[in-house]
Amino acid sequence: MTTNLTKPMSKKLLFAIILVTIGAELLLYLARYSTMAITLYDALMVSSFFIGWRLYRRLGSPQDKPKTKRQLSLQFTGAFLIFVLGSTVINIYSTYTFQDFSDDYDQYVQDYVDIQAYDAGNEGPSAEPMGSFFEEVDLVGYDLFADTLAGLEEVWRLAYIVLFLVIFKKIFRRRWESGRTDIFLMAALFLTSILFGIDHTLDVEQPWSIKIGSIVSFANMGLLFGVILLWTRNLWVTVLVHALYDITATLSWYYVEYAVELFALAILVVHLILFTLEKMHQRRLKRQMEKVELIQAAE
Repeated sequence: MTTNLTKPMSKKLLFAIILVTIGAELLLYLARYSTMAITLYDALMVSSFFIGWRLYRRLGSPQDKPKTKRQLSLQFTGAFLIFVLGSTVINIYSTYTFQDFSDDYDQYVQDYVDIQAYDAGNEGPSAEPMGSFFEEVDLVGYDLFADTLAGLEEVWRLAYIVLFLVIFKKIFRRRWESGRTDIFLMAALFLTSILFGIDHTLDVEQPWSIKIGSIVSFANMGLLFGVILLWTRNLWVTVLVHALYDITATLSWYYVEYAVELFALAILVVHLILFTLEKMHQRRLKRQMEKVELIQAAE
């Protein structure tokens, strides 16, 4: 995989990778001072889709067999369930290990929901049904939009992994040429996870007791996303898992208290059904192959 990720690239692609990595860091930091920086960051995330389109093929190999729609669906459902389980463990760990961060985050969620509800209440009901509909959209819509864009942070991760590997290849050329490149991939995964945690603290000023908990908690989340990316070797599956998890978490703030858990339960049911169908398909193919071999042996 490392060889494929670091294969020659154009100067335009290298510039785009640097823009979506270093540029995102700068905009996130500036977001604490400027609302325009937030808008530019959103625009960068949207444009990163096209960079991801250029990079996602590097995760695979020419020898890989194309997956069927059912296999891709199984990959997504399995990845989502793994992330929900892992994030639950991380949340429990953070609650008991970083009490200040846990309390601050819970208070942030409560304050944010209260502010949104207060603003909606002050506006009052609209005289027109269409106006009332868009008031509701405005209340939650931007959060869902931001959650969708958050999935594209996995393009940021892949771009960073490629960038780190290119640097490692130049600096540690002898070790790279020896074929022991997995250690560089793991180092890139670890570094991007740390940066993922740090980036969740750049747009706000926090006491260090809260900031350390935030960095560690989100770095663990980032590591989990990174493992899913390398396991599935599918950028868009990881993007979808990230976006849907954030969306269901937001819905749990506003509408359904256990939206993440209920969605995960639905995904589990779908996963079991798809898994059963895939096993039945594999057995059918195996029996057909055995029949062909018997016919060939008889001839």
